[in-house]
Amino acid sequence: MARLSLLLMLVASLLLSSCGFHLRGDLPLSHFPAMYIQSDRHSELAALVSERLSYNKVQVLDSYQQAAPMLQLQSDTLERRTLSLFPNGQVAEYELIYKVRYQLTMPDGEPQPYQFELYRDYQDDPNQALAKAKELELMLDELRQQAANRILRQLARLH
Repeated sequence: MARLSLLLMLVASLLLSSCGFHLRGDLPLSHFPAMYIQSDRHSELAALVSERLSYNKVQVLDSYQQAAPMLQLQSDTLERRTLSLFPNGQVAEYELIYKVRYQLTMPDGEPQPYQFELYRDYQDDPNQALAKAKELELMLDELRQQAANRILRQLARLH
């Protein structure tokens, strides 16, 4: 019985490793020993990406160096689209659209543009304005976290 369970664990680990499965958090970014991030001065998304790169043992450079890749965070914007209305005509529900545009320039290479959108539904209630403002702030933080994770996953796919 012990041999059978050992054999099953061995087969499962071989299958997982052969399909490219990696635990979240530690990404294979060894092909990026150092990187420069260019963004707006107080970009929260840039801070999150920088934090995740450092966690994954990528040195984040203070200034641009030609021998290192440059990640340029061009824009991250939040848009709202009305999904439904209350009977009195006020907006009841929005769809939040978080758009991110960035490009990666490898040493001696052409800039490669990337963009993506993340979506969330947001129910508004004018009687709970303060609570809804806080909820919107939390949702935006969550969208930024997901965007930073997505950028790192994209970087990990490049070899």
